[in-house]
Amino acid sequence: MSAHEAVPVSLAEIARIAGVGRAAVSNWRRRHDSFPARIGGTDVSPQFSLPEVEQWLRDNGRNRDVGGRELLWPRFEALGGRTESGLAVAAAGRRMRFPRTRTMPPELSARARDVVADAAKVGRREGPRETFEFLLRRWLETHVRQLGTTPPQLAALMARIALAVRLGPATDGLTLLDPACGTGHLAAAVVREYGGSGLEVLACEKDLAPAALTAGRLEFLAEDRDIRTQIVCADSLRDDPFAGTKADIALCHPPFNGRDWGYAELAADRRWTHGLPPRTEPELAWVQHVLAHLKPGGAAVVVLPPAVAARKAGRRVRGSLLRTGALRAVVSLPPGSAQPHSVSLQLWILRATPDGPAAAPPSQEALLVDATRFASEGAREPSPDWDGLGSFLLAALATLDRPDREPPQGAARVPLLDLLDDEVDVTPGRYTAAAAGPSREELTVGWNEFETLLTDLAEHTRLLSALASEAGDARTATTVGDLVTAGALTLRTGRQPSEPTAPAGGAAVPLLTVADLLNDGAPGATVPIGSAQTVAEEGDVVVAGVARAFRAWVHEGPPVALGPQLHVLRVDAGKLEPHFLAGCLSAPANGRQAGTHASSSSRVDIRRLQVLRLPLEQQSAHAETFRRLRAFEALLTAAGTAGEGLAKDMRDRLATGGPTT
Repeated sequence: MSAHEAVPVSLAEIARIAGVGRAAVSNWRRRHDSFPARIGGTDVSPQFSLPEVEQWLRDNGRNRDVGGRELLWPRFEALGGRTESGLAVAAAGRRMRFPRTRTMPPELSARARDVVADAAKVGRREGPRETFEFLLRRWLETHVRQLGTTPPQLAALMARIALAVRLGPATDGLTLLDPACGTGHLAAAVVREYGGSGLEVLACEKDLAPAALTAGRLEFLAEDRDIRTQIVCADSLRDDPFAGTKADIALCHPPFNGRDWGYAELAADRRWTHGLPPRTEPELAWVQHVLAHLKPGGAAVVVLPPAVAARKAGRRVRGSLLRTGALRAVVSLPPGSAQPHSVSLQLWILRATPDGPAAAPPSQEALLVDATRFASEGAREPSPDWDGLGSFLLAALATLDRPDREPPQGAARVPLLDLLDDEVDVTPGRYTAAAAGPSREELTVGWNEFETLLTDLAEHTRLLSALASEAGDARTATTVGDLVTAGALTLRTGRQPSEPTAPAGGAAVPLLTVADLLNDGAPGATVPIGSAQTVAEEGDVVVAGVARAFRAWVHEGPPVALGPQLHVLRVDAGKLEPHFLAGCLSAPANGRQAGTHASSSSRVDIRRLQVLRLPLEQQSAHAETFRRLRAFEALLTAAGTAGEGLAKDMRDRLATGGPTT
C-alpha cells in the first residue's frame, strides 16, 4: 500500500484492524511506551495516525494480515462526506474488475484517486468481488442513518412475489425496473432469484453515490451471466429516463412522506391514469409510475407506509386502482421489516391489465393479508420470522387467481363492493381480524398445552425450592484468567468477519453476533468456511462479554462463528465440566463485578469472571442444578408467552360472538 497521510483511527477501528477486542488495544496502549501517540479526539475517544498504527502492529507482530481490507476502510472514511467515499468505493470496484481502466469520476479528489488505486491493488491480491463487497458493506454501515435501504430478506421476498404474480409466457427473458434503487438491494435480489437467462435491469437513483454503487455491485453479480444493466442517476418522477419503456416486473422502495416530488410541474403527466396524486400523497405517484412502466400482465411490488392505505386525500386514486384491477393485494408486514422498524409497513402488489381477446375481466375482489403476527416473539428489537413470513405470503398469493381456493388464515379475499365506500380503506387488519380468530378446537389444544407447561413448572419449582432451603458451605473461587494460566481451559475472542457474507451455495458457517443475541438469538448471517474466524464447537462454553447481553451457555449443535464481544472457552474435560463452568459464569453478580463500566453498553472483562473451586465430581452435581435452572427459566418464558397468547385469543373469540359460559 502506498504511503498515505495521517488518517485518524479510533481504538475500535484499531481493534478491528488487528482482529482483537477493544480492551486488548487499550492494554497495548498502557503497557507499551512505543504505542503511537494520540493525534486527535478526546481522552475518552482518542484518535491515532493510521500509518503509525500500521507500523506499530507490524513491528510488534500483532497482526499478520496488516495491509489488507481492514486498513483500507479508514482511508475511505477519511475522505469526508458519503458522496465522495461512495463514489470512491464504486470506482475502486470498477478498477478491480477492469484493471486497465484508468478513468475516474470527475468528482473525485486527488486524495480519493490515490485511495482507489491502492484499493484496486488490494482487490487484485485478495479478490476483487470480496474486497468490493467488504467496502460496500462498511460504507452502508457507516451511513446507515442517512440511507433508506431495503433489508436483504425483504428484497428477496419482494422479488419472489413479483416473479410469482406476473402473468405471461414463462420463457427466458425478463426486464426489471427499479425507479428508486438506492444502493441496489432490490435489483441484486432479482439477479439472485431469477433462474432464467436474458435478464435486463433498469434502475434509477437521483443520489449520485448510491447510483454508482448499484452499478458496481450489479457488474459483479452479472459476471458470467446473460444480464444487461442500465443504471441512471436521475429523478424518476421529474425526469423519467425510461419513459416509454415497459418492464415485466417492477420493485420499488420509494422515499416516504416527501412533499417536494414535483406536484406542480407534473400535474398533466400521462402517468396519472388513476388521478393526480395529491401533493401530500407522493407514494401514490410512485405507485402509478411503476404501473405506467409495466407490460400487460406485468407485476409490481411496492413498499409503502401504512397510512397510504387509509388517508382521506388518496381515496380517489385507491378507488380507481381497485376498480381497474390494478391493485391486486395489500400485505401488512410485521414491525421491523424495514425502516422505520417500529411501523408495520405494507406491500402493495399491482398488476397491469392483461391484453388480448382471452384476457379475463378485472377481478371484483382484492386480497388483503395481515402478516403482522410473524414478528419474532420475545425479541428486544423487532424482527420478522422471515422463513415463516415468506411461506405464508406465497401461499396466500397463490390463491390470487384461484377463486376455488381459500386463502390461509390471516388473509381474506374482499369484494370490491365492501372496499369502495366513502373511505376506500385497504388496511388488511380491518378485514382479516375476525377471520384470524382461533377456532374452538385450537383454543382447547392451547389450554391443554398451557396446563402441561404449568405442571412441569410446578415440578421444577418443588425441586429447586428444596435445594434452596439446604444449607451450603462457603467456597473459594478462582477466575477465568487463572484457569487459562493453569491450562484448565483456552480462551478465544470473536472478531469482525474479514470476509463478506458467504455467497449462496458456498460452504459457510453461521455467524453469531451480539446484535443477534439482543434480537432472537439466531445467527443472522454466514461467513465462508476457512475465514479467520473464532468458531465455537459443540461442548464449548460461549460468553457474551457486553453488559446489556451478558450471558454464558454451552454451545450445542453444529459449529458457529462468533462476532466481536463474544468469547469461546474450551475446557480440559479432566479438570472442568462445561455446564458447571457456564452456570458459574452466567451469574448476574459475576457479570456486574467483572464489568468495566457502569453503563449498559460496557464490556465485561472475561478473565475476571469467577468460577467456584470444586472437585470434578462435585462439579457434575452443580451442573445438573444449573441445567434445571435453565429449564425452569425456559418454562417460565414459554408459559408466559403461551398465557398471553391464550388471553388474546380468548378476547378475539369473545369479541366475535364466542360463548361466555
